[in-house]
This record gives sequence, C-alpha cells and structure tokens, in this order.
Amino acid sequence: FNGLTRMFSHGIEGEYLVLEYAAGDRLYVPIERIDRISRYIGAGDQAPPLSRLRSREWQRTKRRVKESVAEIAHELLDLYASREIAPGFAFSPDSLWQQELEASFPYMETPDQVEAIMTVKEDMEGAKPTDRLICGDVGYGKTEIALRAAFKAVMDDKQVAILVPTTILAQQHLITFTERLQTFPLRVEMLSRFCPPEKEREIIVGLANGTVDICIGTHRLLQKDISFKDLGMVIIDEEQQFGVVQKEKLRQIRKEVDTLALSATPIPRTLHMSLSGIRDMSIVETPPEERLSIKTYVGVYDATLVRQVILRELERNGQVFFVHNRVQSIGLAAGKLQDLVPEVRIAIAHGQMHEEQLEKVMADFVSGKYDVLLTTTIIQLGLDMPNVNTLIVNQADKFGLGQLYQLRGRVGRGINQAYAYFLFDEGKLLTPQAHKRLRTIFEAAELGSGFGIAMKDLEIRGAGNLLGVKQSGHIAALGFDLYCQLLAEAVEESKASSPNICPEGRETGEGGIKRSVVAGQQNQSPSISLPLAAYIPEEYVPNLGTRLGLYHRLAGLELIEEVADFVQEFKDRFGALPQPVDNLLYMVKIKVLAIKAGVSSVSRQGRQIVIRPRTDGGRLTVSSAIDAAVKTGATQIRLDTRLAGDRWQDILEEILRSNCG
Repeated sequence: FNGLTRMFSHGIEGEYLVLEYAAGDRLYVPIERIDRISRYIGAGDQAPPLSRLRSREWQRTKRRVKESVAEIAHELLDLYASREIAPGFAFSPDSLWQQELEASFPYMETPDQVEAIMTVKEDMEGAKPTDRLICGDVGYGKTEIALRAAFKAVMDDKQVAILVPTTILAQQHLITFTERLQTFPLRVEMLSRFCPPEKEREIIVGLANGTVDICIGTHRLLQKDISFKDLGMVIIDEEQQFGVVQKEKLRQIRKEVDTLALSATPIPRTLHMSLSGIRDMSIVETPPEERLSIKTYVGVYDATLVRQVILRELERNGQVFFVHNRVQSIGLAAGKLQDLVPEVRIAIAHGQMHEEQLEKVMADFVSGKYDVLLTTTIIQLGLDMPNVNTLIVNQADKFGLGQLYQLRGRVGRGINQAYAYFLFDEGKLLTPQAHKRLRTIFEAAELGSGFGIAMKDLEIRGAGNLLGVKQSGHIAALGFDLYCQLLAEAVEESKASSPNICPEGRETGEGGIKRSVVAGQQNQSPSISLPLAAYIPEEYVPNLGTRLGLYHRLAGLELIEEVADFVQEFKDRFGALPQPVDNLLYMVKIKVLAIKAGVSSVSRQGRQIVIRPRTDGGRLTVSSAIDAAVKTGATQIRLDTRLAGDRWQDILEEILRSNCG
C-alpha cells in the first residue's frame, strides 16, 4: 500500500488507493471500492510475497483456502446440528443455595461477568446441550463464571468435570473451588499426575458411584478407565493447550453434555462475527473494580535495578515472579540471583521437575515460605496469586508477544499496584521483530488491552486456537481479514443448505432495512458511479491513518440511520462538511439502499443514471408519479439528469427506497 492520491476520472475528481504489486505494477482503486481491500494480518513478522498483477497465483491460493474453510463450516454446522437434535438436560432455575453462593462472592461483578453468567444459566435451563466459549482477558473473572455454572449443575444432582492443561492449573482451581464451596455439602476432587495411586483409585470409584460432585483434572480425566455416574457438564480451561487426541474426545463430549470453554486468548471481533450463530461466545472485557493497570518497563538488564525492584516488593509484604526460560541454566540463574539479593528466599519451578516436588514448591510459595519464584513460562497459564505483584522477565527479547502478554497477566490480580519488567542483555542488538514486540507490550499497558489493540500475534493465535493449526497457514496466505470474510461466507452457505439450522436473528433498523453480518454481502456490493466528486479532502482531515479509518468505517455501514450518525460525527470532530464529504456520504446512502433494493449497479452513462437489478433481484419497479425524467425498461431504470435538473439526487434516492420493499 503506497498511500492515497487525488486523480480525475471522466472529469470527476476522486481519491484513490495506490497498490503496488510484484515487478512494480500499480493499481489505483477508487476510494468507494475500499470494501474490496483488507489489511493484511499474517503469521509472524515476515512480509508476505507480492503477486504479479496479471498472474492467477492469488486466485489459486484463494480457491484453496475457500475449499478448506468450507470443510470447517460443515464441521461446525454438523456439531451445531447434532446439538440441536440431541436430548439435552434442562437444569432447574437457581436454588436458594445458588443465591447464597453468589452473594458470598467477595468482589463486585463486572457488567460483562453478570451478562455472561446470565447467558450461561439461560443456556443450561434450555433443553439443548450448551456449548459456549467464555473469552476474557487474564484475571477478568472467568473462573467465577465457571464455578457458578458448575454449582448449578450439581444442584440438579449432576456431576461436573473441569479439564485443565497443566497440573499446576488443576491445583489452582482445586484451591479456588474448595474455598468458595466449603460451606456446602459438595465433594470436590482433583485427578492428575500429582495424585498418589491410592487416592486416585478412591476418586475414580467416587466418580463412578456419584459421590464425587466436581472433579478437576488434566487429560487424565479423558482416559478410558474414568466413568461418571451422571455427568452433566464439562468445563474446559484453555482448550487450545490440549493435544489432537484429547480434542477429538472433547468433540464427542460436546454432543452429549453441556460444555463451557474458557479462554484468555483474545478472539478478534471479525472472527467472532464470522462464527455468529454456530459457536456461542460471551466476551468478558470489562476490568474488575479497583483493578489497576500494570506499570510496565522495558529496558537493559541492570543488577542494581533488579535488586531494588525485589526489595521494594518485599517491603510491602509481596512476592516476585522471576522468569528465566531455560531449564538447563535455571540453577545457575538462581545462584546469581541469590548472590545479588542474599536476604531473600528463592524457590525454583519448571515443568521438568518431579510432580510431587513441583506441587510442594508451588504450595510453599503460595503459603509465603519463599519470596521469589524463579520459574519458566510454566506460570503463564491461569495461575491466580494475588500476593505476587512484581514480574521480572529475563531475556524478554526471546519471548513471543503472546507469551509476554500472558506472563504479565500473572501479576496485578489484587488491589495493589503491579509492576512488570521486561529486560534484555546489555549490548545486545535486538532484531527488528524483537524490538517491535517489546514496544508493543510496553504500549499495551492499559486494562483489557488484549482486546483493545491490534496485536498481530494475539489475533493469529486466537484464530489458530479456535480453528486449528492448519488454518493458521491459510490465514498467513490470505491475511486475517480476508480469511474471516471467506469463513463467514462458507458458514452462511452451509446454513442455507441446512434448512433445519436456523441462524440467529439479525438486528433490523428503521424502515425495515436489515443489518446483516454476512461477509458474502461484499460480493453482492453494488457498483456505484455517479457524477459527484466524493472524497475526504486532506485539508479537512490531514492525518492519512484517520482518513483511511473513516473510509473503512463508511464502507461497512449497513443502515440508513448509521449514515445520519456519521454526518453528525464528521461535524463534531472536523467541523462543517465540505462538498466532497457531503457527496461521499450521499453515495454511501445510495449504496446501502441499493443493497436492500436488490440493485447490482447504479452507474452514469452520459447524462443518464442507469439502475440495474441483480440477476436474482427480480424486476425493478417505479411509480409513474415519481418524475417524467425516469424511464423503466425490462432490465433497467434510467434517470435523465438533464431533465431532472438539481433534483436528480432526490429522485434517485426515491427510486431506490420504493424498491426496498
């Protein structure tokens, strides 16, 4: 993309996007066709190879990806259909104990939490098996949502299985669930590699005879020797961390019992909309009350700074995570850290430790026997330790952006101010990619930034988690936005060919003009060519990025009232509308009406405006009372602008409105 340029075409001035292809070829795209252009977001930091302007390579790639997303759409629809016809269990309305449990929550629920909890309960009380994804930033209360759902299931004498990817996370959930449910006659157990053989046998028997109500476990819960007396709900935490075999078993479970999945990976809105109606999602993105943003620092490793940071945290009776992600040298790092701060108690934790030893170290750290936990990235998944409010990451330039983001989410979970230090070795020349990652994590320090900023790594990771590794390659080939558009089209086509599956209702605006989330609508987007200079002058909105953003938003408008809102926004932000902007907003309005009227094109031919219907849109009609300047033919309507004079724009709008139905 080489910016915007102003050009004349057929005597009318307009603004054009300048696109450069391989071998220096250039294409000038009218700004009113910006809906055909999407920003490339791919995997990794490498720029994608450019195609030649006249080659068929891009079309072949697009066709290959289309075939793949069609498979995904069919797979998702099959799962949806099986849930629709499966005999689910309708859970009872909230009991008095449920109300008592929720009243005992020591924090104020966020609006998103409340909405997600209500939605999950509505799902559970329905007759069909639930399959909902709760997607929320780290530390935003997803576990409490899961806990209330689990309790509701147990109140109807059902058992609940909670699947987690690591034993440490299983231990964390066991502590949380046991503490919150201690006043109720429930039995909560944990099944993982931490379990001694005798205890494991006792839990397995309890699951089979129904005396264990809630069982938290790793993939051990999916093995053949595990059977439940009456399993009513499965809760899956960070499903993307499980292997292929485990995911296949989870797919089968989804068809039979209510399923709730939790993910701290931000799911991009575009992907959310692409899956609308076939994958139920709740987004939790409002921070808990009194939660403070984490103060983030990026810089060179400085021993004096590290000592000061650790001692400052200890002065307020807190604890520290020190991340060193090489198991081979973690002992050496511990010795150096102990020499630097001899007065602190340091523990070591990593994934290659024996399970009993790792469990004991973590338990001792939680109980306050150690001040600093020197650890690998094993802590990045879901651990909740409110007393740990300082994070130091050594050699942070070697971590991916997603890892840095997840690690930072391990601190700042209480009411105290938290600090995160991302350090790299002095004198080390950072790669451009590492520099970009560290700058991004520094700038993304606001609460909920996992949803609010364009983190390429997180967007791609979110897609890969939800759709599988194979799809990540396709996303890299086409870019994220175009991939989501193709996926949405495939989903809608699959829905259309499956009459038993009713897509969820769509919002309807004034005048019956419906909002659609079908990305395929872009392929039906009418061609609009009118004798009007329609663009945003540089002197009116000087910033190129702002102008591009406004053009993209205008291209996405789908309701007439949204155009009216945009008029007001322009006036509020930039002042009175210049004529080219007024013309641009008029053309957007005509495009919205043309889509609703089933029109394929509104184009200028000499002094006439010609309106043609889509091949599937039927015949266009017009009232004879509209104007003498309007002529109706078998396949088109013609408006003579010379006869209509200054009223031609109003007449054109009236013709389209009369065909909206």
